[in-house]
Amino acid sequence: MIIISKYLVPKGYLGFVCYPFVFLKSKELKSDFVLLNHENIHLRQQIEMLLIFFYLLYIIEFLIRFIQYKNWHIAYRNISFEREAYANETHLDYLKQRKFWSFLKYLRSNEFQFRT
Repeated sequence: MIIISKYLVPKGYLGFVCYPFVFLKSKELKSDFVLLNHENIHLRQQIEMLLIFFYLLYIIEFLIRFIQYKNWHIAYRNISFEREAYANETHLDYLKQRKFWSFLKYLRSNEFQFRT
């Protein structure tokens, strides 16, 4: 279910998910298939991790990345969940062939590491 709210979506972001909801900053973003695919990848991750474990790992990994990079944006972009979503957001059929817990590949790999 998509919810439009410019007040709930944090500044600097276009959307976020909290299963089963996708929050978008504006109604025009409902037609952004790449953004929706990115958010749907996060929905799948949340289902796999039973929601609470997703957020627990997300926060722990963010803190580790923040200590590692000393930069909020770089830390965020290097979280394994985000790396998987950004790497595959343009592949609109990605979720049809995605394997269970695919984010683990991005936890161990430096292949798509984002810097500045």
